[in-house]
Amino acid sequence: MNPPEKKIVFIHSDKLDENGYPDDCPFSSRRAGMTLSTIDSLGILAYSNVSIVEPEMLDESELLKFHTPEYLEVLKQSSFGEHNYKALKMGLGTPDCPIFKDMFNYSVLAAGGTVTGAQLLIDNKADIVFNASGGFHHAKPSAAAGFCYINDIVLGVKKLIDADKKVMVIDIDAHHFDGVQDAFYDTDKVTCISFHEDGKTLFPGTGDLPEIGDGAGLGFTVNVPLPVGTYDDVFKKAFMEIVLPKIEMDKPDVLVVELGMDGLAGDPLAHLNLSNNVYADITDTLNNLNIPMLITGGGGYNVNDTVRGWALSFGTLVEGKHDDLLIAGMGGVMLENTAWFGGLRDRTLVTHSGYRKDVDEKIEFAINFHKEHTLKKI
Repeated sequence: MNPPEKKIVFIHSDKLDENGYPDDCPFSSRRAGMTLSTIDSLGILAYSNVSIVEPEMLDESELLKFHTPEYLEVLKQSSFGEHNYKALKMGLGTPDCPIFKDMFNYSVLAAGGTVTGAQLLIDNKADIVFNASGGFHHAKPSAAAGFCYINDIVLGVKKLIDADKKVMVIDIDAHHFDGVQDAFYDTDKVTCISFHEDGKTLFPGTGDLPEIGDGAGLGFTVNVPLPVGTYDDVFKKAFMEIVLPKIEMDKPDVLVVELGMDGLAGDPLAHLNLSNNVYADITDTLNNLNIPMLITGGGGYNVNDTVRGWALSFGTLVEGKHDDLLIAGMGGVMLENTAWFGGLRDRTLVTHSGYRKDVDEKIEFAINFHKEHTLKKI
């Protein structure tokens, strides 16, 4: 083992395992606890520089930094079974945002994990924080959407801004981060980058290339809509040619990373063709920049694949990128995933040549667009 250097924190509370979304909802609240169990059983928590910290509940003053009083009140009422037309207009009680017991407290605690993580970075008590229970990037000030009730990303970023930190949000969830983009579209204090499946084929239908910010924020929003079938190599090419130059250009103090795993091949709600190797590679690349990081979960609707991907990425943060990382076969066995016993890493996926040409052309167009519009001073 290499000598411990960075202070790495995994945010979690057993309360987040006890409550949460209904069993018939595609969004599983169990993923974060399963990820923690996996990394624990692999010995990753034994490192002296790794710790677990419980999230703090957010008080109303924190929530009001983004959400409206009326929305918060309706969200509370719905938690106690009071559902009405006003709640439905706010996105509550839909298949994407079901009403469930104690959902207000669950959402506020999960979001509190991200804000807790932000405070740990501000206080220099951590260099990297991972909140697998966070990543609710669709929530709006007065509306729920896409399994998201409280926008922890926005609240965490606002906490960092209040501490005079320049922030870059890097979201590689398969779904566009519309709630986050809307919150910071006209400011130069936050750079917002999203790699997501093209809105023509996936919810929420936003995140087109020309969406690059407005006013003082012009050039500080970067969208990379990915075509169906996007695969590891071309994803990494776009990431390296867009994100790394943008980091060099904007020089953020903190990276806020949404590590949604719904881009993995076979995810039931998306149509990309990524393996978890690309998530580990990107995590390692960002880690090597030595910029403090606040990482959240997000999407990922094949539970076992999502847990394996997060555990692999967290292990990469702790141990670095090694070919022998976590390949003892325990990952597949412990998760009862007989599809792959080679450890946490996925097989190398083969993409049909007929897809590659179309995917390559669209990604190259996106790269060239950003070289012209967001990767140089406007």
